[in-house]
Amino acid sequence: MEIKVVEQTSVNDYIRFCREVYNNNIYYRDSMSASLRSILTGKSEICKSSIMKPIMIIDSGKIVAVCIFVIVDRMKDTLQIAYFEALENQEKAVEKIMDYGRQLAKEYHAEKILVGLNLHVNYGLGLLASHYEEVQSFGSSYNPPYYIDYFEKYTDEKINLVSYKAKMDNFDFGVAGRIMNKIKKKYNVRKADFKDIKGEAEIYTHLNNHAFRCHKFYYERRLEEDLELFREFKLLLREENLLFLEYEGRPIGFMLWYPDFNELLEPSEVLGLKTVIKNKLFSRKIKKFKIVEIGVLPEFQKNGAVLALFYQCREIVKDRYEFCESGWILEDNLASRGFGFRWGNQESKHYQVFLINV
Repeated sequence: MEIKVVEQTSVNDYIRFCREVYNNNIYYRDSMSASLRSILTGKSEICKSSIMKPIMIIDSGKIVAVCIFVIVDRMKDTLQIAYFEALENQEKAVEKIMDYGRQLAKEYHAEKILVGLNLHVNYGLGLLASHYEEVQSFGSSYNPPYYIDYFEKYTDEKINLVSYKAKMDNFDFGVAGRIMNKIKKKYNVRKADFKDIKGEAEIYTHLNNHAFRCHKFYYERRLEEDLELFREFKLLLREENLLFLEYEGRPIGFMLWYPDFNELLEPSEVLGLKTVIKNKLFSRKIKKFKIVEIGVLPEFQKNGAVLALFYQCREIVKDRYEFCESGWILEDNLASRGFGFRWGNQESKHYQVFLINV
């Protein structure tokens, strides 16, 4: 068993292996191959500010595990094991990854190894820890259950995350009409203007960096990185999917939501142009949408601002979908979980992140 550093000539082998892990898995959807290729080839914006070392574990001439070791310049104390994939019964390969990771961490003076973050929270956070027999929703992690077992024994701190799911006929906050009317008068909610995509990305980046400054795994984003994400998904997203919250003409918050595009994908299909065409023709077939991200400046978080965003989102979607799912929420984030309990019928998927001391 040996470690092979991924060169440009072996990028296709890495991506091919990632797909092979999910052969015959009817619940997995491949919405990340394009982004992963951009990262492996060094073309992604975040590569410019990160140390990256993608590796493959080879056993008897075959790939059995892969990952990308990452240190981002805004999170220098942490070495990430990102985009990890492996076959079953590969404990020795994972041990080799951990040993190599510790060496790298010491070399670059990182204090911790992090498993479950793919570069930044905007790309994905958490290994799936439940609901393995449910189709992966767009923008959510999916992995076999044995990934949890691979890393749990090395872990010094385990962080739990949860998502919520609601039937739209129960999507209600129990807020009195007169209070909601006051909130609507106080705040303005508008759709994004994609004709000025750079300007809107600047607002989005600014709000993210101030709203999530104290988030456990968040580090400051740069405009070029968010602009890249906007452009990648512009063909799928509508202006209504990014809502900006304003107070006296000043942007103070946002909500990012979108239909579950994975409902348009077949198990072996990769997100791409075919998905864009399907979305144009068959978007009404999608039964679920996701509220992926809500960010509000701290000074407005307890003044009805979040309710204004939820209300406008409800007005836009009306009866278009049967279900709404949230993105992941840290288990100790009681304020966000409180909203989940208010509008969600139930806790849905659970995720885990592992921190390992070097």
